[in-house]
Amino acid sequence: MTKTYPTDWDINKYKDDTEPEHHWELRKMFFEAHKGNFSEDYLVALGKAFTNIEFMGCMYPQKLMIRIAELSKDVAKSYREEKKSKLQRTFVTASSAAETRIKNRRQDPGPAQRGRR
Repeated sequence: MTKTYPTDWDINKYKDDTEPEHHWELRKMFFEAHKGNFSEDYLVALGKAFTNIEFMGCMYPQKLMIRIAELSKDVAKSYREEKKSKLQRTFVTASSAAETRIKNRRQDPGPAQRGRR
């Protein structure tokens, strides 16, 4: 027998005014998918952990990461597919960027040199 929890609480009271709309929409979908399966407080904590993982790359203890992965697989499917097609940021160290720039200068003789060929 599966335990059920009250569903008469308002999901929208957990919307944070500083939260980007797409973050809230995904978290709200997570709440809606699991409302009644967990206590309100626990589901709110799971929802926050879920969005922290999705949007900020946060890591939690393995047991929680597994639980969030199981609960979010259907909820986040379209978001994750959309994310794959978006431009991904790549961070490099300043020294790597400078080294690459120097290498490129050595390979490209520049406009003055090109005219002499």
